[in-house]
Amino acid sequence: MVLVPGGTLLQGSADFYPEEQPVRTVVVSDLWVDLHQVTNAEFRRFVKDTGHVTIAEKAPDPADIPDADPADLVPGSLVFTPTVGPVPLDDWQRWWRWQPNADWRHPEGPHSTLHGRDRHPVVHIGHDDALAYAAWAGQRLPTEEEWEYASRGGLVGARYPWGNQFMPRGRVMANTWHGDFPWRNDLPKKHGLTTPVGSYPANGYGLLDVAGNVWEWTATPWTDSHSEGDLGLRPPSPCCAPAPPQLESARFVTKGGSHLCAPNYCHRYRPAARQGHTVNSTTSHLGFRCIADP
Repeated sequence: MVLVPGGTLLQGSADFYPEEQPVRTVVVSDLWVDLHQVTNAEFRRFVKDTGHVTIAEKAPDPADIPDADPADLVPGSLVFTPTVGPVPLDDWQRWWRWQPNADWRHPEGPHSTLHGRDRHPVVHIGHDDALAYAAWAGQRLPTEEEWEYASRGGLVGARYPWGNQFMPRGRVMANTWHGDFPWRNDLPKKHGLTTPVGSYPANGYGLLDVAGNVWEWTATPWTDSHSEGDLGLRPPSPCCAPAPPQLESARFVTKGGSHLCAPNYCHRYRPAARQGHTVNSTTSHLGFRCIADP
């Protein structure tokens, strides 16, 4: 973990999406922050020690999805699938598919494995899965404010964790989508679309992959704007006790963007960017990192 000294955060942005507004000032305390997103190897140790079964490995409760075909109520998750050519960007179902038996061990489905991916971030993780790992590790999930403060690396108001230029001097700084989403990606990768943690430069605090690679869960319930929340840090999630059950419709803030974020579709690989994600929905581009109080 990296010790991030506390300070003042200028949270949000007035230049991009409405949910990032209004810009406000928040004070953040000192934090220990995971150097990188939790990896497959780290999550494997947790599962081996606890026997934890992730949300994606369980069949959905019919009561949560009353209109679903019973044949579809099997373990699985959403997997990104590139299209064969340009498509309109108004319907995510063109490039996301429900894949039975896709989970953290099988990122693209039952015939895929983690071979060569020990240092890739774990994916197909639900909110309760992230909370369970954090409790096992004696840590917790960051609030939205804590995550954004740490990701900025000490830069106040900068567009990206490294400054205002997307590719300074032509250098690729994060695992994001280069090309025309969702069909042509000009950034070559091995072993799927994620990359090993630490493949790109650290931010000013020494933290890795705070932009791109995979979205990261936080402990903050979703609101449509910063004005709907309180002006200070929200209470942290419990680190050593079971969290109360979450409704299927409950949403929490995710941060950081992913390897699927592209300027022509989702310019959210920025510290200010935020997205709401339902607690029991898992995808091939969603993971997490933990923090701890000094």
